[in-house]
Amino acid sequence: MTSGDDVEVSIVLPAFNESGCIEKAVIKAMEELTKITDSFEVIIAEDGSSDGTDKIAENLSKRFGSVRCLHSDQRLGRGRALNRAFKQSKGSILVYMDVDLSTEPGYLLPLIDSIRYGWDIVTGSRMLPRSLVKRSRTRIFTSWAYNALVQLLFKTSVRDHQCGFKAFNREKLLMIIDEVEDGHWFWDTEVLALATIHGYSIREIPISWREERRATKVKLFHDSFKMGFKALSLWWRIKLTHS
Repeated sequence: MTSGDDVEVSIVLPAFNESGCIEKAVIKAMEELTKITDSFEVIIAEDGSSDGTDKIAENLSKRFGSVRCLHSDQRLGRGRALNRAFKQSKGSILVYMDVDLSTEPGYLLPLIDSIRYGWDIVTGSRMLPRSLVKRSRTRIFTSWAYNALVQLLFKTSVRDHQCGFKAFNREKLLMIIDEVEDGHWFWDTEVLALATIHGYSIREIPISWREERRATKVKLFHDSFKMGFKALSLWWRIKLTHS
């Protein structure tokens, strides 16, 4: 529940054509958050959906006082939808998770507690030894190669830059969010790279993760090449800015 503007945790659910799972994701998030804090809000960042997700999200906001729907008439892209939602959020701790629940919502507690204990950014990781991950060997290899490239370029210690399960210290995120240029999937990597440049403390936590509909939304080889190119472009941009 929330009281006025006094919100500890804002959780954002980016949603584009998620009519089949948005209600379950909202209810699961609320169930976990009630165990963690008495002060939270759930923000559905509805991103120009064409399958009725917007109507479901609006109904959820009417049913539950702690749920807000941010609708966009046109597709913004996942990254821009997140930026918009975070800027309009009220929480001192900002969280986002993918609505397909690839990551078990039960991991929200260690994610949020890590920010409470002083970390600037906390991200779920599919690459830690204690993580329980179900995905194809091809995806494991391409993910490893991509993350190795990002580590090399930006000197990060993060093993998994793209996991859709992150929490932020509000003040720290909003200090760099306008520097983030990517409007879609590369958003996660760009945030972590910029946070590293700014000296933020970043923690990874092991999670339980299963590959489901994401495989249909991300074209593996095409998007892997595209992401690698974006990483190189960001490295060059940062090099020019900080040289």
